[in-house]
Amino acid sequence: MTPQRPAAGREWLLDLKPRGPDTTSTAASSPATVAETISHVGETPVCWAIEVGREMATTIIREIPAFGGGEGPFQTLRKGTESSTLRAMVLLAFPDVQLSPITEEALEGDREFVRRGIALDKVLRGIRLGHAGMAQAFLTACESLVGPDRVADEMKAVSEDLFGYIDAFSGSMVTEFLAERDRWITSAAAARAETVNQILAGDEIEVRAASSVLGYDLDRCHLALIAWANSPGEVSDLERIAEAQLRARGATATLAVPIGSSALWAWGSIANDADPAPQPAPPVHADIRIALGLPGRGVDGFRRSHEQATRAERLARLAGDRATRVTDYAEISAIAMLAEDIDSARNFVERELGPLADSTSQVSALRETLLQYLEQERSISTVATYLHLARGTVAYRVKKAEAMLGHEVGQRRFELHAALLLAQVLGDAVLPES
Repeated sequence: MTPQRPAAGREWLLDLKPRGPDTTSTAASSPATVAETISHVGETPVCWAIEVGREMATTIIREIPAFGGGEGPFQTLRKGTESSTLRAMVLLAFPDVQLSPITEEALEGDREFVRRGIALDKVLRGIRLGHAGMAQAFLTACESLVGPDRVADEMKAVSEDLFGYIDAFSGSMVTEFLAERDRWITSAAAARAETVNQILAGDEIEVRAASSVLGYDLDRCHLALIAWANSPGEVSDLERIAEAQLRARGATATLAVPIGSSALWAWGSIANDADPAPQPAPPVHADIRIALGLPGRGVDGFRRSHEQATRAERLARLAGDRATRVTDYAEISAIAMLAEDIDSARNFVERELGPLADSTSQVSALRETLLQYLEQERSISTVATYLHLARGTVAYRVKKAEAMLGHEVGQRRFELHAALLLAQVLGDAVLPES
């Protein structure tokens, strides 16, 4: 698509190019926003804006962790930073065009910030950080693309235009934030969320009144679940999957509390606090992850099961692609406790494994063989059968691993076993950088 002719002096905007591999297919903004921007400035500057928007979102989350929490929240924030960069680029190139300074993507993020409980002062700080990153990107490009005879004047004009843009943008964000907060506060969902937060915080509550607000009996035995998506989507999808998982584990009633658009807390009432026997449940979509706590009775069990699910969620997020789609605290509680302090866990793994902590595939195979060797009570034949290897291969790997450790596996066996488990479950999160 041929770009339009921009205002005099702003032709340099059509020469913007990304440094990296971003294309329009990697955009977080809506196809309509991308197409509209391409119609004004062309495709390559749009790719530049996509790259800048990603960098802005990364910076904001690094400086204000409340905006983070996984891939879903990151993508929601990136929609806002990217679409705002696209909109600013059009308004810089075509000052007379009639476009709102704020995009629907940014407003969508604004509404999610309210539902996630992010304070207005953090939202405003995020806007200031985003503006700083956007301005720096535009001014750096201007300096390199505009001739020396007019670069100083152009940079001054761009700076003033961006200040006016972000001023109008901030005003619209504040207006929408306050309106959404008013809507949220008066909603039944907010009342449920507030009651749940009081329970989780350990506040004194009247159990019967809280059960009435929640529409869920707190006197029963509870199994907590956390569901999250790697990209923003329909909360109803998470609710449906969470309910199916809880019902398969014997729940007769469920409670779901959305946390933004890409996460959900849920509980199910089960018959007793024994480990529930899972029944076949619908498969979990590849983009969705589930974490489960242990059953617990009453308000304390409600809270404790959620805390355990939170630890399982944290471990799954640390494990990244290694994590299974469903992480059950009953199965990973020991590893979760070992990884509570991830820096200490990383130091422990490096200290106990030494060269055996290398992240190469060859050393990873040695660790897997050694772990199975310990778990199978040092039976070479059992390990060979389990890993589909020749007995000689298993024996060779064990000897090689012992040589790298500097001692036999019988020494410091507990510490060695724990370090191998951490490396298997968490991978790069606890292995030293290559």
